Amino acid sequence: MNMVAIVFEDKLVTDLITIPLFTGLIGYVTNWTGVLMLFRPLKFRGVRVPGLKILFPFLPRMVQVLPLFRYDGRIGWQGIVPSRADKMASIAVDKGLAKLGSIGDFYRELEPEQIAEHLVTIARGEIRAAVEEIMLRENPQLWRDLPPLIKEVVHARVQQQLPEIIRNLTDRIGDNIEALIDAKLMVIRYFEAHPELLNSLFQEIGRKELRFMQNFGFYFGFPMGFLLVALVHAVPYWWVLPLGGMVIGWLVNWLGLTMIFEPTFPNRWIPWRQGLFIKRKDEVTKGYARIISTHVITLHNVGDELLRGPRSDRTHQILEDTLRPAVDRAVGRARTAVRVAVGAREYDHIKTSLAAQAAEFAPIAFADSDFNRRQSNKIYSFVATQMTKMGPDEFVEMLRSAIKQDEWLLFVHGGVLGIVAGLLHLVIFGV
Repeated sequence: MNMVAIVFEDKLVTDLITIPLFTGLIGYVTNWTGVLMLFRPLKFRGVRVPGLKILFPFLPRMVQVLPLFRYDGRIGWQGIVPSRADKMASIAVDKGLAKLGSIGDFYRELEPEQIAEHLVTIARGEIRAAVEEIMLRENPQLWRDLPPLIKEVVHARVQQQLPEIIRNLTDRIGDNIEALIDAKLMVIRYFEAHPELLNSLFQEIGRKELRFMQNFGFYFGFPMGFLLVALVHAVPYWWVLPLGGMVIGWLVNWLGLTMIFEPTFPNRWIPWRQGLFIKRKDEVTKGYARIISTHVITLHNVGDELLRGPRSDRTHQILEDTLRPAVDRAVGRARTAVRVAVGAREYDHIKTSLAAQAAEFAPIAFADSDFNRRQSNKIYSFVATQMTKMGPDEFVEMLRSAIKQDEWLLFVHGGVLGIVAGLLHLVIFGV
């Protein structure tokens, strides 16, 4: 009996030392790798498995659930955030940006009057060459035959009308901005093309919370190990340890995420009172506003969407409708003679060409880094101001909704690692 007692005591001491260390370590590793799983790798990494698509004919559906498989028969992994770029961007618009304002609100914050003035400055240096190029291309003989004085009159009239033309243009775009830009589609396409930015958005605004998640894994896992020791000695079966490891691995992720986002409103009955993320609302707001204003809702992106997006044909139609009368006014009294000389169809084609050429000036203006920076500051202020007006519930919904549907993957990951840790402990130290 004494021998049994000694063995039991030795086993108890060993378990008291090793099991808490195992559970603390696995808690840390679980959360550390869980954070990595959220963001890495940026692109899908995997190996092709022959016959995978035959074995799993429902593979396309599985792709929607797990970032684990690919349609081409590969098995591997892609970070949860970049693999869900389209869905997360869609939710970010519905639950986030849509609450801040419409695309019309953002356009007004970009100050169309300032955009018009900037476009006039750019166009003044480009419009003369554009008129020359169009006329030489569309009707070179007529343009060469025109007396220099008449040519200068045409150029002067075009230059004179520029401010009015461009103001009318920016006003018409503003009046029709909701029809010209699908804000949701614009953001989705941008994040799909730049998944690293979606990673940066989560990593920057959640920097402290992600670090807390990693450390919390050890702080929670270590004391839970002592409870597991008591359970193992109370129920001496081999499967108790891996099962307990699974529960701890699951709980450490679930509780960590819960502490970050909940409770939404302060609750004195809960030790941490309120979600850690919400306590940093002011700091998070600044980070979120900076990324949105610097990378997403920018003058460059809005301009690109207007001129090259899926609804760009409507923008070009507005350009034509605005510039056609300007060409008539520039030609002035000679309009009838010119129409007769070149033909009505050719004359209309010249006006259309001028509109198309004018569309090339805008990207030059939108690419001006200094001007973009000034306009981005306005968007930053607008986003930050709107976010400060949000209640805690709206604030949490905006920032959590994009990953909420995939949180269970982290819980499963923790549970699986807990089972592995339990089995590893059995292999090293025995039952």
